[in-house]
Amino acid sequence: MAERKLYYVWGGVFLDSTWQDLEPGTEESHGPFHDAETAERVWRDETRRRVDTALHRLFVVEAPRPPAPASR
Repeated sequence: MAERKLYYVWGGVFLDSTWQDLEPGTEESHGPFHDAETAERVWRDETRRRVDTALHRLFVVEAPRPPAPASR
């Protein structure tokens, strides 16, 4: 069985072009999404809204889905 994953769009305005540190208060997180296509669509839409902010970057992050709770 293929491992099911969740996808998030994460980022903000970075302090410089090393993309290591976010400017405080600019953090963004969107999701979770159940498929990469939806996350990429949100990434594209949100990135277009901030195209004039040079240090604004968003990334699609993939995470394993938590296991379902055990039945009693």
